[in-house]
Amino acid sequence: MPIKTYELKKMENADEERQGAENVDLFSPYKVGKLQLSHRVVMAAMTRCRALHNIPNQAMVEYYSQRATKGGLLISEGVFTSPMAAGYPYCAGIYTEEHIETWKKVTDAVHGKGAFFFAQLWHCGRASHTAYQPGGKAPRSSTNKPISGRWKVLLPDGSFSEYSRPQALSSSEIEELIEEHRQAAINSIRAGFDGVELHAAYGYLIDQFLKDGINDRTDEYGGSLDNRCRFLMQIVNAVAGAIGMERVAVKISPTLYHQDARDSDPLALGLAVVERLNKLQEEAGVKMAHLQIQAGTLGGGISESEAEIVRKIRDAYQGNFMISGGFNRELGMKAISEGDADLIAYARFFISNPDLVHRLKINAPLAQYDEATFYTQDPVVGYTDYPFLDAGSD
Repeated sequence: MPIKTYELKKMENADEERQGAENVDLFSPYKVGKLQLSHRVVMAAMTRCRALHNIPNQAMVEYYSQRATKGGLLISEGVFTSPMAAGYPYCAGIYTEEHIETWKKVTDAVHGKGAFFFAQLWHCGRASHTAYQPGGKAPRSSTNKPISGRWKVLLPDGSFSEYSRPQALSSSEIEELIEEHRQAAINSIRAGFDGVELHAAYGYLIDQFLKDGINDRTDEYGGSLDNRCRFLMQIVNAVAGAIGMERVAVKISPTLYHQDARDSDPLALGLAVVERLNKLQEEAGVKMAHLQIQAGTLGGGISESEAEIVRKIRDAYQGNFMISGGFNRELGMKAISEGDADLIAYARFFISNPDLVHRLKINAPLAQYDEATFYTQDPVVGYTDYPFLDAGSD
């Protein structure tokens, strides 16, 4: 799907730091906590289904190191926080000692290129199937409502099926999940990651609490915006307490309708999340690593109405701000230079262009990706076999 053009306008109430953005672009340095980035091009988290037996392997070492640049930031594919978090085949976890030790090989390779690496912590919630759940139990969620038949789940045998009916989490189970994320963050740091990004987007577990189109609870986790934000904020607090606020990032998608994840007022939801994150950062006396907003459709672009919501969220957020959603070089340069974002996350073009940063910098043509190989298990084809533009591209 072609990228839709749009223009993110400069906020009227931009602070001094953002007003100084006219002289910066995608390739200007930027500091995130203690990490000194050499450019603003971030590799977004992308599910690739190459972790056979759900364990990181040598193909993943090569894949991530190919895309690492000195001073660059990469975000890993979604990493399951527990066996119950699963909802896709051949994806790695971060809940066993074997996971920690095998991820170390990947993080070492990325750091060997001088890059920084965050783990995206992922729990699919109801976006799963009994085939993935221990003992064939129902997936856990904020609700008992299943995802509609409009959407299909990819099963381990490569076939597609309807999502299983979930079971709503009890209050005690919610407390266990908060602890699960805290431990997964600790494990991630032990595995050599520089930080973690909490996946609170795309209709996965945390988003299932945030969106009123899904969350139908009547307890302290449902109903009001404050209640629907509670689960995410408790996780952020727990994770920050374990590894430090500056190592914690959050990804949300207020406007994205994926897996029935719709909210009646995406702007109010986005601002509610931002207000609470601002408060947590103020209390901690340090900024989070970043807040990432996924806008538009997956693989598509950002409409003007969605862009307006992103502007208002950006204006309200008091921290490092990242946008993802169908950016090319021109739109990325514009968003950074006009102060609409501090960092731009690129996804699919990072698949087909291991040297994407180099190509964007010299304005070279980008290789097209092959969607048919996005989620196969081949360790080479569609994974590590995309060519570099030239030998000096790293």
